[in-house]
Amino acid sequence: TKNGERRMLSLKEPVLSLLKSHINSMLSNQKIIFMGSRFNKPIDIRSAWVSAVKRSKIQDFKFHDLRHTAASYLAMNGASPLDIATILGHKTLAMVKRYAHLSESHIDGVVGDMNSKHFLGLD
Repeated sequence: TKNGERRMLSLKEPVLSLLKSHINSMLSNQKIIFMGSRFNKPIDIRSAWVSAVKRSKIQDFKFHDLRHTAASYLAMNGASPLDIATILGHKTLAMVKRYAHLSESHIDGVVGDMNSKHFLGLD
């Protein structure tokens, strides 16, 4: 992490299988999982990211924005604020609120579900 603390990442399928396959194909003494073109240096994804964003014609989109997307998807799939804070490494729940943005359709669905469960059959 940028503050030097360790953080556990929970890897699930299909990412886990792909990573295991990649590791098994590497030299056993290699310390870097994603080797760049320069020996013993990790791959630099910045130029590929910049190129992909430019080709897609997406305006004002930074790699860091994916953290907001992840927080929002986690929230809309039932993760608690504490879950999101732990996964993203946030120290406060206020930071979770800053990152997790619920879509209008999600909010509409939540209200609709509540109405169906509690007010069904009321006239």
